[in-house]
Amino acid sequence: MMNSIILLVKSKKPGILIRILCEKIFLPRLTNFGSLVPLFQHKSGIEIGGPSGFFRKGGYMPIYPIAGSVDGCNFSASTVWEGNLTEGITYHYQQGKTGTQYICDAVGVEKIPQKKYDFILSCNSLEHIANPLKAVENWIKLLKPAGGSILLILPRKESNFDHKRPVTLFEHLVSDYRNNVNETDLTHLPEILKLHDLKYDPLAGSFENFKMRSENNFDNRCLHHHVFDLDLLDQVCNYFKLRVVLKTSRTNDHIIVAVTK
Repeated sequence: MMNSIILLVKSKKPGILIRILCEKIFLPRLTNFGSLVPLFQHKSGIEIGGPSGFFRKGGYMPIYPIAGSVDGCNFSASTVWEGNLTEGITYHYQQGKTGTQYICDAVGVEKIPQKKYDFILSCNSLEHIANPLKAVENWIKLLKPAGGSILLILPRKESNFDHKRPVTLFEHLVSDYRNNVNETDLTHLPEILKLHDLKYDPLAGSFENFKMRSENNFDNRCLHHHVFDLDLLDQVCNYFKLRVVLKTSRTNDHIIVAVTK
Protein backbone atom coordinates (compact mmCIF):
# COMPACT_ATOMS: atom_id res chain seq x y z
CA MET A 1 0.00 0.00 0.00
CA MET A 2 2.84 2.41 0.79
CA ASN A 3 4.33 1.84 -2.67
CA SER A 4 0.95 2.67 -4.18
CA ILE A 5 0.79 5.92 -2.22
CA ILE A 6 4.28 6.88 -3.39
CA LEU A 7 3.25 6.14 -6.96
CA LEU A 8 0.19 8.34 -6.61
CA VAL A 9 2.17 11.22 -5.15
CA LYS A 10 4.65 11.10 -8.03
CA SER A 11 1.99 10.73 -10.71
CA LYS A 12 1.06 13.62 -12.95
CA LYS A 13 -2.52 12.30 -12.99
CA PRO A 14 -3.09 11.03 -9.46
CA GLY A 15 -6.85 11.12 -9.72
CA ILE A 16 -6.91 8.51 -12.45
CA LEU A 17 -4.52 6.28 -10.51
CA ILE A 18 -6.59 6.65 -7.34
CA ARG A 19 -9.65 5.43 -9.22
CA ILE A 20 -7.75 2.47 -10.68
CA LEU A 21 -6.30 1.59 -7.27
CA CYS A 22 -9.72 1.73 -5.62
CA GLU A 23 -11.14 -0.53 -8.31
CA LYS A 24 -8.41 -3.09 -7.58
CA ILE A 25 -9.49 -3.27 -3.94
CA PHE A 26 -12.22 -5.85 -3.34
CA LEU A 27 -15.50 -4.27 -2.38
CA PRO A 28 -18.00 -6.79 -1.02
CA ARG A 29 -21.46 -6.27 -2.45
CA LEU A 30 -24.06 -4.50 -0.32
CA THR A 31 -25.93 -7.32 1.38
CA ASN A 32 -29.40 -5.98 0.51
CA PHE A 33 -28.49 -4.71 -2.95
CA GLY A 34 -31.11 -7.02 -4.43
CA SER A 35 -33.88 -4.88 -2.96
CA LEU A 36 -32.57 -1.87 -4.92
CA VAL A 37 -32.21 -3.62 -8.28
CA PRO A 38 -35.69 -2.50 -9.54
CA LEU A 39 -34.55 1.14 -9.23
CA PHE A 40 -31.78 0.63 -11.79
CA GLN A 41 -32.29 -2.51 -13.86
CA HIS A 42 -32.84 -1.73 -17.58
CA LYS A 43 -33.34 1.93 -16.67
CA SER A 44 -31.64 5.15 -17.73
CA GLY A 45 -29.57 7.24 -15.35
CA ILE A 46 -26.98 9.97 -15.05
CA GLU A 47 -24.00 10.10 -12.72
CA ILE A 48 -22.79 13.37 -11.20
CA GLY A 49 -19.03 12.94 -11.20
CA GLY A 50 -17.49 9.58 -11.91
CA PRO A 51 -17.43 6.97 -13.23
CA SER A 52 -17.05 5.18 -9.91
CA GLY A 53 -15.67 1.78 -8.98
CA PHE A 54 -18.55 1.48 -6.51
CA PHE A 55 -20.96 0.82 -9.39
CA ARG A 56 -18.86 -1.43 -11.63
CA LYS A 57 -19.08 -5.22 -11.87
CA GLY A 58 -17.69 -6.56 -8.61
CA GLY A 59 -18.27 -3.24 -6.86
CA TYR A 60 -20.19 -2.57 -3.67
CA MET A 61 -23.31 -1.62 -5.62
CA PRO A 62 -22.90 -3.03 -9.17
CA ILE A 63 -25.36 -0.75 -10.94
CA TYR A 64 -23.53 -0.28 -14.25
CA PRO A 65 -23.94 -3.92 -15.37
CA ILE A 66 -27.71 -3.91 -14.85
CA ALA A 67 -28.55 -0.36 -15.97
CA GLY A 68 -29.98 0.25 -19.41
CA SER A 69 -27.81 3.36 -19.89
CA VAL A 70 -25.77 5.81 -17.82
CA ASP A 71 -24.72 9.31 -18.84
CA GLY A 72 -22.17 11.40 -16.93
CA CYS A 73 -21.76 14.97 -15.71
CA ASN A 74 -18.38 16.45 -14.75
CA PHE A 75 -17.70 20.09 -13.90
CA SER A 76 -14.77 20.58 -16.26
CA ALA A 77 -13.07 19.15 -19.33
CA SER A 78 -10.06 18.49 -17.10
CA THR A 79 -10.41 17.22 -13.54
CA VAL A 80 -8.07 15.91 -10.84
CA TRP A 81 -9.95 12.63 -10.78
CA GLU A 82 -10.65 11.87 -14.45
CA GLY A 83 -7.96 13.74 -16.38
CA ASN A 84 -9.06 15.18 -19.73
CA LEU A 85 -12.68 14.74 -20.81
CA THR A 86 -14.54 15.38 -24.05
CA GLU A 87 -18.22 16.21 -24.22
CA GLY A 88 -20.31 13.84 -26.29
CA ILE A 89 -20.78 10.07 -26.46
CA THR A 90 -17.61 9.52 -24.43
CA TYR A 91 -18.75 8.48 -20.96
CA HIS A 92 -17.11 5.03 -20.70
CA TYR A 93 -18.58 3.79 -17.45
CA GLN A 94 -18.38 0.02 -18.03
CA GLN A 95 -16.54 -2.15 -20.53
CA GLY A 96 -18.67 -2.15 -23.64
CA LYS A 97 -20.99 0.58 -22.32
CA THR A 98 -20.77 4.27 -23.22
CA GLY A 99 -23.10 7.15 -22.40
CA THR A 100 -23.20 10.89 -23.01
CA GLN A 101 -20.62 13.00 -21.19
CA TYR A 102 -21.88 16.45 -20.16
CA ILE A 103 -19.43 19.14 -19.05
CA CYS A 104 -21.20 21.43 -16.60
CA ASP A 105 -21.38 22.26 -12.90
CA ALA A 106 -23.27 19.84 -10.69
CA VAL A 107 -25.58 22.72 -9.77
CA GLY A 108 -25.85 24.25 -13.25
CA VAL A 109 -27.28 21.28 -15.14
CA GLU A 110 -29.46 23.31 -17.52
CA LYS A 111 -27.88 21.75 -20.63
CA ILE A 112 -28.93 18.27 -19.49
CA PRO A 113 -32.47 17.32 -20.62
CA GLN A 114 -34.97 17.55 -17.79
CA LYS A 115 -37.46 14.80 -16.94
CA LYS A 116 -35.31 12.26 -18.84
CA TYR A 117 -33.82 9.90 -16.26
CA ASP A 118 -35.03 7.10 -14.01
CA PHE A 119 -32.14 7.50 -11.55
CA ILE A 120 -29.25 9.74 -10.53
CA LEU A 121 -25.96 8.53 -9.05
CA SER A 122 -23.67 10.69 -6.93
CA CYS A 123 -20.58 9.09 -5.38
CA ASN A 124 -18.09 11.28 -3.48
CA SER A 125 -19.54 14.37 -5.13
CA LEU A 126 -22.06 16.20 -2.93
CA GLU A 127 -19.46 17.18 -0.32
CA HIS A 128 -17.51 19.02 -3.05
CA ILE A 129 -20.49 21.26 -3.90
CA ALA A 130 -20.83 24.65 -2.21
CA ASN A 131 -24.63 24.66 -2.40
CA PRO A 132 -25.75 21.03 -1.99
CA LEU A 133 -29.47 21.77 -1.55
CA LYS A 134 -29.49 23.70 -4.83
CA ALA A 135 -27.72 20.78 -6.47
CA VAL A 136 -30.24 18.20 -5.23
CA GLU A 137 -33.12 20.49 -6.24
CA ASN A 138 -31.78 20.65 -9.81
CA TRP A 139 -31.02 16.93 -9.93
CA ILE A 140 -34.65 16.18 -9.08
CA LYS A 141 -35.65 18.14 -12.21
CA LEU A 142 -33.72 15.62 -14.31
CA LEU A 143 -35.91 12.75 -13.11
CA LYS A 144 -38.97 11.57 -15.00
CA PRO A 145 -42.31 12.98 -13.78
CA ALA A 146 -43.62 9.53 -12.85
CA GLY A 147 -40.88 9.10 -10.28
CA GLY A 148 -37.23 8.25 -10.03
CA SER A 149 -34.47 7.67 -7.54
CA ILE A 150 -31.27 9.32 -6.32
CA LEU A 151 -28.36 7.42 -4.78
CA LEU A 152 -26.02 9.51 -2.62
CA ILE A 153 -22.67 8.13 -1.44
CA LEU A 154 -20.45 10.39 0.65
CA PRO A 155 -17.27 9.89 2.67
CA ARG A 156 -17.68 8.97 6.32
CA LYS A 157 -15.90 11.81 8.11
CA GLU A 158 -14.43 9.60 10.83
CA SER A 159 -12.47 7.71 8.17
CA ASN A 160 -10.83 10.56 6.26
CA PHE A 161 -9.13 13.94 6.54
CA ASP A 162 -12.37 15.56 7.78
CA HIS A 163 -12.40 13.61 11.05
CA LYS A 164 -11.54 16.71 13.12
CA ARG A 165 -14.25 18.87 11.53
CA PRO A 166 -17.79 19.14 12.93
CA VAL A 167 -20.74 17.90 10.92
CA THR A 168 -22.33 20.82 9.09
CA LEU A 169 -25.61 22.08 10.52
CA PHE A 170 -28.65 21.68 8.27
CA GLU A 171 -29.51 25.31 8.95
CA HIS A 172 -26.25 26.29 7.30
CA LEU A 173 -27.16 24.35 4.15
CA VAL A 174 -30.52 26.12 4.08
CA SER A 175 -28.79 29.49 4.47
CA ASP A 176 -26.47 28.70 1.54
CA TYR A 177 -29.50 27.69 -0.51
CA ARG A 178 -31.49 30.83 0.26
CA ASN A 179 -28.46 33.05 -0.38
CA ASN A 180 -27.80 31.28 -3.68
CA VAL A 181 -24.18 30.55 -2.76
CA ASN A 182 -22.12 29.54 -5.80
CA GLU A 183 -18.94 27.57 -6.42
CA THR A 184 -16.64 30.53 -5.78
CA ASP A 185 -17.59 30.34 -2.08
CA LEU A 186 -14.73 29.83 0.38
CA THR A 187 -16.68 30.31 3.61
CA HIS A 188 -15.32 27.10 5.10
CA LEU A 189 -11.70 27.63 4.09
CA PRO A 190 -10.48 28.85 7.52
CA GLU A 191 -12.01 25.79 9.20
CA ILE A 192 -10.57 23.49 6.55
CA LEU A 193 -7.07 24.93 6.80
CA LYS A 194 -7.20 24.56 10.59
CA LEU A 195 -8.72 21.07 10.86
CA HIS A 196 -7.91 19.22 7.63
CA ASP A 197 -5.68 16.27 8.59
CA LEU A 198 -2.93 16.17 5.98
CA LYS A 199 -1.79 12.75 7.22
CA TYR A 200 -4.94 11.37 5.59
CA ASP A 201 -4.36 13.35 2.38
CA PRO A 202 -0.85 12.56 1.06
CA LEU A 203 -1.64 13.92 -2.40
CA ALA A 204 -2.14 17.40 -0.95
CA GLY A 205 1.57 17.71 -0.20
CA SER A 206 2.78 20.33 2.25
CA PHE A 207 0.48 22.69 4.09
CA GLU A 208 1.57 25.49 1.76
CA ASN A 209 0.67 23.42 -1.31
CA PHE A 210 -2.63 22.40 0.26
CA LYS A 211 -3.46 26.03 1.06
CA MET A 212 -2.68 27.09 -2.51
CA ARG A 213 -4.81 24.29 -3.93
CA SER A 214 -7.67 25.16 -1.61
CA GLU A 215 -7.61 28.85 -2.49
CA ASN A 216 -7.85 27.79 -6.14
CA ASN A 217 -10.82 25.53 -5.46
CA PHE A 218 -13.04 26.95 -8.21
CA ASP A 219 -10.66 25.44 -10.76
CA ASN A 220 -9.99 22.10 -9.05
CA ARG A 221 -13.06 21.48 -6.76
CA CYS A 222 -10.99 19.45 -4.28
CA LEU A 223 -12.46 21.05 -1.13
CA HIS A 224 -15.03 19.30 1.01
CA HIS A 225 -17.23 22.34 1.61
CA HIS A 226 -19.49 20.53 4.07
CA VAL A 227 -19.20 17.52 6.34
CA PHE A 228 -22.11 15.07 6.28
CA ASP A 229 -23.41 12.25 8.42
CA LEU A 230 -26.50 10.09 7.93
CA ASP A 231 -28.68 12.41 9.99
CA LEU A 232 -27.74 15.42 7.86
CA LEU A 233 -28.42 13.47 4.66
CA ASP A 234 -31.78 12.47 6.13
CA GLN A 235 -32.63 16.14 6.67
CA VAL A 236 -31.63 16.99 3.10
CA CYS A 237 -33.95 14.28 1.78
CA ASN A 238 -36.82 15.35 4.03
CA TYR A 239 -36.42 18.95 2.84
CA PHE A 240 -37.36 17.82 -0.66
CA LYS A 241 -39.93 15.27 0.54
CA LEU A 242 -37.92 12.38 -0.85
CA ARG A 243 -38.65 8.90 0.51
CA VAL A 244 -35.63 7.14 1.98
CA VAL A 245 -35.42 3.50 0.88
CA LEU A 246 -31.87 2.83 2.08
CA LYS A 247 -29.74 4.48 4.76
CA THR A 248 -26.54 2.75 5.77
CA SER A 249 -22.87 3.22 6.56
CA ARG A 250 -19.79 1.30 5.50
CA THR A 251 -18.06 1.70 8.83
CA ASN A 252 -14.63 2.02 7.25
CA ASP A 253 -15.33 4.65 4.63
CA HIS A 254 -18.76 5.78 3.35
CA ILE A 255 -22.32 6.76 4.20
CA ILE A 256 -25.05 5.84 1.73
CA VAL A 257 -28.62 7.01 1.19
CA ALA A 258 -31.01 5.98 -1.59
CA VAL A 259 -34.26 7.90 -2.07
CA THR A 260 -37.22 7.98 -4.42
CA LYS A 261 -39.54 10.82 -5.44
